[in-house]
Amino acid sequence: MTDTPARLLTLLSLLQTPREWPGRELAERLEVSQRTIRRDVDRLRDLGYPVEATRGSIGGYRLVAGTAMPPLLLDDEEAVAIAVGLRAGAGHAIEGVDEASVRALAKLEQVLPSRLRHRVSSLQNATVAFTRGDGATIDPRTLTAIASAVTARERLRFAYRAGDGTPSKRQAEPYRLVSTGSRWYLVAYDLDREDWRTFRVDRVSEPFATGARFTPRDLPAGDGGAAEFLAVSMSRTQPELRLDVTFRAPAESVRAQLPAGLGTVEPSGEHSCRLRSTSTDSLEWVALRLAMVDCAFEAHGPPELVEHLRGLGARLTRAAAPSRAAPPEA
Repeated sequence: MTDTPARLLTLLSLLQTPREWPGRELAERLEVSQRTIRRDVDRLRDLGYPVEATRGSIGGYRLVAGTAMPPLLLDDEEAVAIAVGLRAGAGHAIEGVDEASVRALAKLEQVLPSRLRHRVSSLQNATVAFTRGDGATIDPRTLTAIASAVTARERLRFAYRAGDGTPSKRQAEPYRLVSTGSRWYLVAYDLDREDWRTFRVDRVSEPFATGARFTPRDLPAGDGGAAEFLAVSMSRTQPELRLDVTFRAPAESVRAQLPAGLGTVEPSGEHSCRLRSTSTDSLEWVALRLAMVDCAFEAHGPPELVEHLRGLGARLTRAAAPSRAAPPEA
């Protein structure tokens, strides 16, 4: 890489992952000599980035937390605001807060001075999030630990709870984190089972990067990568729903109220639109999200969705009907 500014930015991006990089590995990544790496590290130090170097056979470079923030053009208040916002979004798998945001959180928290890390933790502990409950809550520390292992290509150990509650210990080569908008998933190569697996991150606990690095394997998927692999994996375990729904409202209004993962809403008239897509989400979740749209709608299919909505509507009608018997006194 002959472009010095681009090379420096790439080097800084690598150093911002929480691991130590041997000079030889950095030189191979950037296709330059180790002498060039040493000069580039000196340039970063001159810019204010606290790059620490260790000697010996296992020595290397790493970016450490300094007495002040590196020159990221952020003041203390902005750094705290960004860290808290990313933590909140990551913990609830908010749509649009994807793996890139989790990696940004991992990098930012690594270089925050201790006084700012304390402020972020204090604000987080004193805050209660009000969410719609579309997905499971996740400890952001779990996400950042996994994201760091993905970026650093380190084997990961963690405890996992299956859907039926069965606990297990796993050791895997993490490939990518994938957000569906309601949940986070880890795509990884399971070393014990010698095969690719997907793990729901809300069922992961005690993640630990072992420090053992690996060469990423080829993912058995098409051009869609980890997202496509997850979709195929989910389709094997959950029946695919072919949705066909008409909404009595403009497409722009409905799009703003539906997760993008449910598909694209297309206009079908001046005051109506239609959703035709497939989904591997649960029938109950899809029905609930449709019912949350603030307009009239008709579900044309699939039949099981129509039947479920009919039953849901009947239950809601009964719940709203006046009771003939007085409620018991407290």
